[in-house]
Amino acid sequence: MKILVTGSAGFIGSALSLKLLNRGDKVIGIDNHNDYYNPKLKEDRVKRLKVYPEYIHEILDIAEFSKIEQLFKKHKPQRVVNLAAQAGVRYSIKNPSSYINSNLLGFANILEGCRHNDVEHLVYASSSSVYGANTSMPFSVHDSVDHPLSLYAATKKANELMAHSYSHLYRLPTTGLRFFTVYGPWDRPDMALQKFAKAIVNNQTIKVYNNGYHKRDFTYIDDIVEGVIRVLDRPAVSNKNWSSKKPDLATSKAPWRLYNIGNNQPINLMDYISALEKALSREAKKEFLPIQPGDVPDTWANVDDLVNEFGYKPQTSVEVGVTNFVEWFKGYYKI
Repeated sequence: MKILVTGSAGFIGSALSLKLLNRGDKVIGIDNHNDYYNPKLKEDRVKRLKVYPEYIHEILDIAEFSKIEQLFKKHKPQRVVNLAAQAGVRYSIKNPSSYINSNLLGFANILEGCRHNDVEHLVYASSSSVYGANTSMPFSVHDSVDHPLSLYAATKKANELMAHSYSHLYRLPTTGLRFFTVYGPWDRPDMALQKFAKAIVNNQTIKVYNNGYHKRDFTYIDDIVEGVIRVLDRPAVSNKNWSSKKPDLATSKAPWRLYNIGNNQPINLMDYISALEKALSREAKKEFLPIQPGDVPDTWANVDDLVNEFGYKPQTSVEVGVTNFVEWFKGYYKI
């Protein structure tokens, strides 16, 4: 299979590309290597991929339409996984234009590339952030998500709607995956786990928002990748029983689907920090702060559809996942 992975120098994109290469697929990886965080980490992730002769890497921004158009014509990927996006809830408050360019304009360019090049299936990253003001737990893909609390969340909701229009108009099979707090080795430096770990080993204070009362459905990177691949291998199909009188918000008469990927086991933030302290054999200095603008207090994924349709459910415990992260963290940063 020839698969295009956007954001292949990123945390999830590099892990996915590695798994696809190991099973024998050909991967065309693109990434703009921007400086949202230290590009060296992105370059080091890509080094793991370039040892495979079936991997092609191009430094490219999905917001550049003409270059994306040429890329699709040149490589003719059979399937596409779009993971390229400007990430981060809080950063979207400071720099909204980057989210418009990457998450909206860039995603439109990917949709056009798929439409004009007979792509069999587009899988794209959505986010648990789309649940916004929802308080009914666990979050279900069959619930309405019309009240986002950040621009980042709004762009991810928009991606789901944009994908639906292409699935309807051009019968392009698309599947959106709402990721729930992914963590593990090679993660981003702006994510809580790596920020906390760096602070702890340097005897600095960690900032604990919402006074530590956050709950998150932390999902280990290997579980995420396994779920993405299972979904990628089965292109979305239409729901023949879909009715506008009682619409199912996760399916359609078009070949369009939505799924949650989460651990289905929300963990208290303080327990997450405790697992990190144990793995590092050090106690953190903590500063407790109020909830930040755009933050969702709790997340909890209903993954019944993923279990029922793909026979798969993420199951790596936080203790195991955090320990694996710490082993990588110490090795990569020579601690």
